[in-house]
Amino acid sequence: MQRYFVAKEQMTEKSVQITGDDVKHISKVMRMDVNDEIVCTDNDSRTVKCRLVSLTDQEIVAEIIDELQPNTELPVKVTIAQGLPKGDKLDLIVQKGTELGASAFLPFSAKRSIVKWDHKKASKKIERLEKIAKEAAEQSYRERIPEVYDVRSFSTLQQELSAYDTVILAYEESAKEGEQAQFAKVLSTVSPGQSILIIIGPEGGMTEDEVDQLRANGVNICGFGPRILRTETASLYALAAISYHFELMR
Repeated sequence: MQRYFVAKEQMTEKSVQITGDDVKHISKVMRMDVNDEIVCTDNDSRTVKCRLVSLTDQEIVAEIIDELQPNTELPVKVTIAQGLPKGDKLDLIVQKGTELGASAFLPFSAKRSIVKWDHKKASKKIERLEKIAKEAAEQSYRERIPEVYDVRSFSTLQQELSAYDTVILAYEESAKEGEQAQFAKVLSTVSPGQSILIIIGPEGGMTEDEVDQLRANGVNICGFGPRILRTETASLYALAAISYHFELMR
């Protein structure tokens, strides 16, 4: 069944009002009509099953026929701080990271980031990533759309570390040295409801100076298994491991 996100003010006790691009998707792409059923969520705590009752070019109204409890969000809030990668890798990271349960994405510029975002074009890039996150959240039956933050400098990122209960840096040198258990040890100290920041370097990884600064700030330096992962793979590995630890093992 197709799923759509709506603003809280579009959902009343008995009905849902759908506007914007989703109107075209429902009527033209999916070719739905009166009496067809969809699922709507308010991007917070309410998900409902609806039946379409009226369709126009500007608005679709659906009556609520059931309250749902999908319970598809990770028990912990995971933000992916991603060093700016080349090409369209960030699109992939946001799409697949959303499917795997990330609550937010925080792109940042590291010393080895080859890509530099033009300030004038940054808002359009973020807008594109937000659309990717929304579509991926609908496809994967998420209850919330992950937030995509504006790009940060490395120094700004460090200033925001205290906002998270646990901060982890994926460091390939730890994997090369044979360290494999630290990530699991750190996850064992995290409780449901807490927040985790996963820092992933760009192609080429983080510099020793950046790692030293993060370590001095109390960041957990972890290898992600015995193999060296690409920058677009590391966050997906982390999210899958977190899902296994907090969902499948309990």
